[in-house]
Amino acid sequence: MEFIKRGISKITRVKTIPEDMHETSLSRCLNTFDITLLGIGHMIGAGIYVLTGTVVHDKAGPSTVLSFLFAGVAAFLSALCYAEFGARIPKAGSAYSYTYVTIGELWGFLIGWNVILEHVIGAASVARAWSGALDAVFNQAIRNGTITHLGHLSQDNEWLSEYPDLVATGITIIAFIIIGFGAKISVNFNSVFTVLNAFVLLFIIIAGFTFANTSLWSISGGYGGFFPFGFGGTLSGAATCFFAYIGFEGIAVAGEEAKNPEKSIPKATALSLLTVTCLYLLASASLTLMIPYFDTNTSAAFPFAFDEVGAHWAKYIVAFGTLLGITTSLLGSAFSCPRSVYAMAEDGLLFHFLAYIHPRTQTPIFAIIIFGLLAALMALLFEITTLVEFISIGTLFGYTIVSASIIILRYQPVSKCQFKVRRAVTHSEKSSMLPKSKSHDDFGRLRQNLRQVPILRRFEPGEGVKSAVILMGIFMVGLWLVVLEGSEYLMLTVCFIISYKIQILYSQKATWWAVLLVIIFSLLIVIFYLVIVAHEKNDAFLTFQIPLVPLLPSLSMLVNIALMLSLTKLTWLRLVIWITVGLVVYFAYGIHYSRENRKHQGYGPMVEYTGDALLPENTISGLSEQIKELQPPRKEEGLYQ
Repeated sequence: MEFIKRGISKITRVKTIPEDMHETSLSRCLNTFDITLLGIGHMIGAGIYVLTGTVVHDKAGPSTVLSFLFAGVAAFLSALCYAEFGARIPKAGSAYSYTYVTIGELWGFLIGWNVILEHVIGAASVARAWSGALDAVFNQAIRNGTITHLGHLSQDNEWLSEYPDLVATGITIIAFIIIGFGAKISVNFNSVFTVLNAFVLLFIIIAGFTFANTSLWSISGGYGGFFPFGFGGTLSGAATCFFAYIGFEGIAVAGEEAKNPEKSIPKATALSLLTVTCLYLLASASLTLMIPYFDTNTSAAFPFAFDEVGAHWAKYIVAFGTLLGITTSLLGSAFSCPRSVYAMAEDGLLFHFLAYIHPRTQTPIFAIIIFGLLAALMALLFEITTLVEFISIGTLFGYTIVSASIIILRYQPVSKCQFKVRRAVTHSEKSSMLPKSKSHDDFGRLRQNLRQVPILRRFEPGEGVKSAVILMGIFMVGLWLVVLEGSEYLMLTVCFIISYKIQILYSQKATWWAVLLVIIFSLLIVIFYLVIVAHEKNDAFLTFQIPLVPLLPSLSMLVNIALMLSLTKLTWLRLVIWITVGLVVYFAYGIHYSRENRKHQGYGPMVEYTGDALLPENTISGLSEQIKELQPPRKEEGLYQ
């Protein structure tokens, strides 16, 4: 039992935050404008130029507009949670660091492991998109020439590409070389390309609407209407479209190189997401109003569409913009990947040499080389559709955990909170900083009028909320499984109720299991949400805080889980394989070489006493005082300001 307890304490230990959060080996050289353009550039790339064609043709048709909107809402909810953590923990680890500080080491490692996968595959998939866009300009000459001289890599294989993409491999290596020269140089490249790309996108939107044919969206037009694949297709399209928004995480990753992260990260997150969402909605609308959805080219949607409507000259402008946009997206992924690796290696969860910072460029040079080559290999071998689905599920998993972490953090007692908070306000003081003059001692505890509620009163402050968040997440999974797998039964029930054929509904016993489970899971989600609300919330943090907690993070969890479960089973299998590999790495290396583990081992001899002598009471008291001084310092002035 002692071995099990010790093991649990290791995997649940949280990261100790340094007193100076701005201390870093990286260079703090980026302002709000730089970071905003980094986020926009990371998001506007393959997402708009390549992914749009795939979603329109295969998944959602004209309702791709709603797919982008749903994905944008889900991304915005997650981005708010990222912005709060990013302002509070301006470190390169992003979701990894947030989870490690709030929930514990094992969850932090798993999120970090998925973040690395996200950026590696992101770079590879964007490189494939860059190659496809260039090939479209030359009428598939690159593809045909490669197959002629090198042959097929595979045929009708869901995992491998049809041919080895040497162009994608080469552009990936070039992108990582640029990143290796330093943050400011990388961001300057990105800024120039992003501004040029913005002008091209405006041209696409304006020119596209001049060729608009509204009958393409109507059922009477004979083109399948706005929902040719049904609402399920729209939701499935949203899960894929979510890939287009993952660039906002690059903003949080850049926090360790921001001059003023407390203000820059929230502002850059909001500005970049709002800008990109508007552009995506307008661009997808113009595409689906130009040509029928089933005629859309999945590799080069916009150049092909302009070609179809007779604007042959426009396709060259669009092709140029496509290459610009995809380049910025590639630079964004290449920028974020080695910094995520650096954060984990610096904490000891990955091999320490990956945390080495080159003294001249101030970049994690070994992480750039190794993971740049890995991304190049993936770009060589794998198809873009396979890469996009794989990245979406890992990203959504990370976003769900970050949203849950926000709720847990807001209901932590001050004794477990490592962040600075405002000073306590007494009843005699009038202040708008702390509503109702809540005491710091109340944070994480049940509200005053609910402290005698059975079961809940037995939990330590903060632990009841943590358990409620976990259970709420589990029941959200159950709810969406029923809704997605039993959608036909649920729709049948709704139709019967609308047509007032209640007696027929009773005869359709097969529908009752779906209806009953939806009601049960929904009630359980509401119950555990109310359990969270029953506790006192900490609103005394000094940095940016998202409003409406726990409502907004809970909605973020709900939407992200829905998008995750709408992905294919093969995608889930890939995620399980990747997580299994990660667990092997963690238990073979990370758990032993973790910086937190070394700290714990360092304190062992100082606090442990195994002698048989009976010490006087005053000696024991003195020993206790010495032990407290040897623990990591927790300054009062740091907590209550």
